[in-house]
Amino acid sequence: MSRFTDVLLVSPLADGRTWVVSRDFGYEVGEEGKGDIVNVALGFETDFASIPRVFWIVLPKWGRYGNASVIHDWLYWIQSRSRREADDIFLEAMGILNVRALKKRLIYWAVRGFGWIAWIRNTADREAGYERVRKYEELRATAESGRTGTLKRLTSHAVRKMTRK
Repeated sequence: MSRFTDVLLVSPLADGRTWVVSRDFGYEVGEEGKGDIVNVALGFETDFASIPRVFWIVLPKWGRYGNASVIHDWLYWIQSRSRREADDIFLEAMGILNVRALKKRLIYWAVRGFGWIAWIRNTADREAGYERVRKYEELRATAESGRTGTLKRLTSHAVRKMTRK
C-alpha cells in the first residue's frame, strides 16, 4: 500500500499564500517497497490546493488532502511524469489520507479539468527562470514568493511562443 514517507513540515512565507517545505517529505506510489517514490525537494514552495477563493467555504486550500496537494504541486512543478500520472497519484494519495469519496472525486475532476492551466504556468515559470525551490540561507521572516500572477505569466509565455515562430 502507498504511504507518505514522513510528516509534512512547512514554514510560511511573508506573502501569506506560500509555504516552504522544511523537512524531507515524499510519497511512495503504489505498492510499498516497490521503490517508486516522489521526493519533494527541501525548500520547495507550495500553495497547497489551488482552489479558487469562492470555493474555500466548501474546499479550503488546506484540508485532509493537504499532504497530497504538496505532492501534486511538486509533480506539476518538475513535470517528470505526465499530467495524468500526477493527477492519478494525487487521487491515490487522497485515498491514503481518507479524504471522503465525494470530495476526493470532486477535487480530482477539478484538477483533470483545469490543471492544464497550472501545468502550462509552471512550464512558463521555469522557462522564465523562476525557481520554486528555496535555499535555506535565502529564507527570512520577510521573504515572499515573488511568483507573478497566472494571467501575467501565461500571457508573457504566449507572447514569447508567438514571437519565436
